[in-house]
Amino acid sequence: MRGFDSGFAPRVKAVLGPTNTGKTHLAIERMLAHASGIIGFPLRLLARENYDRMVEIKGERFVALITGEEKIIPPEARWFSCTVEAMPLDRAVEFVAVDEIQLCADPDRGHVFTDRLLHARGMVETMFLGAETIRPLLQRLVPQATVETRPRLSQLTYAGPAKLVRLPPRSAIVAFSAAEVYALAELIRRRRGGCAVVMGRLSPRTRNAQVALYQEKEVDFLVATDAIGMGLNMNVDHVAFAGLGKFDGHRPRRLTPAEIGQIAGRAGRGMRDGTFGTTTQCPPIPDEVVAAVEAHSFESLDQLCWRNGDLDFSSIDGLLDSLNAPPHVAGLVRGNDASDLETLTALAREPEIRQLAQGRGRLRLLWDACQIPDFRKLADDTHTRLCARVFNHVVKDGALPTDWLAGQIEALSRVDGDIDTLMARLAGVRIWSYIAARTDWVPDSPHWQGRAREVEDKLSDVLHERLTSRFVDRRAAHLMRRLEAGEGQDLLSAVTRRGEVVVEGHPVGHVEGFVFVPDPLAEGEEKKLVQRAARRALREEMPRRVAELEAAPDTALTWTEAQRLTWEGAPVARLVRGGSALRPRVQVLDSEFLDGAQRERLRTRLQAFVDERIRDDLAPLFAAADAASTVSALRGPLHRLTEALGLVPGVDEETLAPALRTALRGMGVRSGRFALFLPALLKPRAAAMRARLWALQAGVPVPVLPQPGLVSLPAPSDWPAGFAAAMGWIEAGPVLLRLDVAERVAGELGHATRKGPLILAPSLASRFSVKADLLPVILRRIGFRIVPGVGLGPDMFGPPAPAMLLPLRRKRVPPAGEQASAPVPQGPFAALAALKR
Repeated sequence: MRGFDSGFAPRVKAVLGPTNTGKTHLAIERMLAHASGIIGFPLRLLARENYDRMVEIKGERFVALITGEEKIIPPEARWFSCTVEAMPLDRAVEFVAVDEIQLCADPDRGHVFTDRLLHARGMVETMFLGAETIRPLLQRLVPQATVETRPRLSQLTYAGPAKLVRLPPRSAIVAFSAAEVYALAELIRRRRGGCAVVMGRLSPRTRNAQVALYQEKEVDFLVATDAIGMGLNMNVDHVAFAGLGKFDGHRPRRLTPAEIGQIAGRAGRGMRDGTFGTTTQCPPIPDEVVAAVEAHSFESLDQLCWRNGDLDFSSIDGLLDSLNAPPHVAGLVRGNDASDLETLTALAREPEIRQLAQGRGRLRLLWDACQIPDFRKLADDTHTRLCARVFNHVVKDGALPTDWLAGQIEALSRVDGDIDTLMARLAGVRIWSYIAARTDWVPDSPHWQGRAREVEDKLSDVLHERLTSRFVDRRAAHLMRRLEAGEGQDLLSAVTRRGEVVVEGHPVGHVEGFVFVPDPLAEGEEKKLVQRAARRALREEMPRRVAELEAAPDTALTWTEAQRLTWEGAPVARLVRGGSALRPRVQVLDSEFLDGAQRERLRTRLQAFVDERIRDDLAPLFAAADAASTVSALRGPLHRLTEALGLVPGVDEETLAPALRTALRGMGVRSGRFALFLPALLKPRAAAMRARLWALQAGVPVPVLPQPGLVSLPAPSDWPAGFAAAMGWIEAGPVLLRLDVAERVAGELGHATRKGPLILAPSLASRFSVKADLLPVILRRIGFRIVPGVGLGPDMFGPPAPAMLLPLRRKRVPPAGEQASAPVPQGPFAALAALKR
C-alpha cells in the first residue's frame, strides 16, 4: 500500500544477495505468516508460479493473482501474488514485498520499481529482495531500512567454452533472440535428441508445459532467452552462453557482469553446485568477469530510474509536463520513455482527442487507455490507434462495444500457422485480457476475461505441441523427406545473429546486409522450397536489422574504394553523383525484404555517416568556407574552392589582389603560381577523400593514388584526364610534380632571381627526385630556364663559367622611346657578379 500511517513506523527490510539464496522463499514465508500481504514479481510467469505455490498452502479462497492480463481475486482474498506494475497499492495489508528490486536501474521498467521502493509499504512489514548492487542507493533513499545479506547456498564455477555436442546433460543454453533460440534448439534436436524452449513471450501455461519436459527428464537440455535469469527455478547444473551481447530494444550492447551473474546463477539450485561457460561461436568470458561472477561481487548501481508519480490532470499538456518532470533527488534519473508516455504524446497531437479529454475524469481515462500494454511491439501506430479507439468508445458509449470485443478475441482464436504466428496471437490475446479485466470499460467483465483466458489456453496448448514436435523429434528426420511430403510452407526457419539462415536446422544461405545469398549447394525444387521458407524468416529479421543499423556506431560502417557503403563488412548501399561534389547521394541496395519506409530510414542514417566523413576528412575546407561566409569579397574564391574540392588549377598569385591573398592566407588558403588551393587538403587522408568525390562526379572508378611522400612520379597512364591537376600534380614533361613542392621551389627560385641570374645549384634535381637530364624540362614548366655555361677563350684563365638560372619572361615589344632590355651578361665576370649578389 502507498503512504499508510498506522501510528507507528512499520519495519522495512532489504534482503540482498546473489541468486540461489532463498530470498523469494523467505519473503513468501513471511507474507503467509501475516494476516494479509502483497508480493510483486518482475515477470507474469513468476507471479503465476508463486500464486500456485501459495494456493497449495492457503487454498484458492484466500489467494489472489493480479497481473496485467490475469485477475483472479476471490472475495475473501488476503494474499496477493502480482507483477510489480499490477500491485494493488490502494489495499491496506500487513506485509508488502518486491522481488528483484535492483531492476530500479532498468531504463525501461525501472521507474515502476523505484516507485515501489519509495512508496510501497506494508502496515507491519515491508521487504525488498534483490542484488547487493542496489545496497548504497537503497540505504540512501530508504534510510530506515535494515539490510540483511544472504550468502549463496551453493558454489558457482566457470567451466570455460564447450562445443554444443559436448555440453553436459541438465544444461541450459542461453541465447538473446528468438531466431537464435530456434536455431540452437534445432541443432540440439539433431545432435542430442531434443530440448525444451523457454522464452519471455511464452504464456505461463506453455512455459510450464515446456519446463515440465525438462524437469521430468524427457529432455536433458533447455534453450532459453535471458528470461530464465529472473528467478525461474529449475534443476539446471550448467548454464552455457551462446552470446555475450543482446539488442535491448534500443541498441545492441554487451551484457554487464551483473547480468551475466544473474543468468549464470540459474545453475546449481539448493545445495547442489553449478557451473557456467560458453558454447557455439561465443567468445570466452573475460577473466575479470569470471572472477566477479564466481565471487558474486559487482559494481554498485550509481543511479535508479524514476518517473514522477504526482501527476497533473488539469490538462493534457499539464499531464505531459508532470510525466516529463526531472527528479530532484540525487541518484535518481529519468529512464527511457515508456510506451504509455509515447502513446499519450502521440495522441496529444490529435485535436479530436484533446477535445474529448476535457476534465480530470476524462484525462485520467485517457491516461488509463494509454497504459494498455504494448505486448505486440509492431513498431507502427497500431497500438496507438487501439488506445485511441478504446478511449473514444468509453467516452462516447460508456463502455466498449461487445461485438467489437468479441470479434477481436475471436480473430485471435485460430490455431493455424507456425510458432511465431502463434506467439504473435498470444501477444494479442494478452492485450485483450488486460482490457477485459477493466470492469469500468467492459460490461460483464468476468465473462470476457474467461473468454480471453480460453483462447490463451487453447493457443498455449497448440504452441506447446508445436514446440515439442519441432524440438523433441528423436527420429531426426531429414530435411528432404519434409520437402518431398509437400510441407515446405510449414518449415521452421530462423536467422542467427551471425546472419546464417536456418530452415529445419539446415543452413540454407546467409544474409549479407539486407540481401539473402542462398547456399549454392541447394538445387532444383529443394532450392525453391527452402528459399520460400527462408524469405519468411527474413521478413521478420529485416526490421530488426534496420533498427540495429540505425543504432550502429559509425565504426561499424565503411566507405569502400568501390564507392560502396558496408555495414560490418556487408554491402548495404552505393554512392552516386549528387547535386555537388561535396554532397554525393546514398542509394540503398535493392532488397525484396525492405519496404519504402525502411529504405528511407537506412538512407537517412547512411547519408548522415557519409556527410560526417566528408566533413571530418575535409575539415579545413569547411572551416575556410564558414569563415568566408561573412566576407563578400571572399565568397567567390571559396565557392570555387568548394566546387573544385579545395584546389582550383590555373589561378595564379597575380589573379587575386594582394589584400585578398592575405585574407585567404589567414584561412589556410594559398594563392600560388599554379593554383588556388589549401595545402592541408594535399595530405593523404584528405587526398583520398577528394579522389573518391572527384571520381563520383566524373563517373569513373577511383584512381589509385601514389604513395605518400612522393615528390614526383611518371605520369600514370590509367589516370583519367583532369585527375592529376585536381589532386595537386603538375604536368612537367614526362613526370608529374607535386603542387606544394613545385610552389615552394618556384617561390624560392623566383625570390633568388629577382635581381639577376642565379648559379644553377647541383642539388636542384634531387629536390624534385628526378635525374639531372630532366631538370631543364621541369624548370621550364615552373617558369625558369637554364643558361648553359660558356667555356674560357684561349686568352682567359680560371674556372669555366657555370650554368645560370633565369626566370622565363613574356616577350614584349618596348614602346617608342624605350630602349630594349640589355642582353643577359655572360662569362666568368657575370658569374662572379651573381656570386656577389
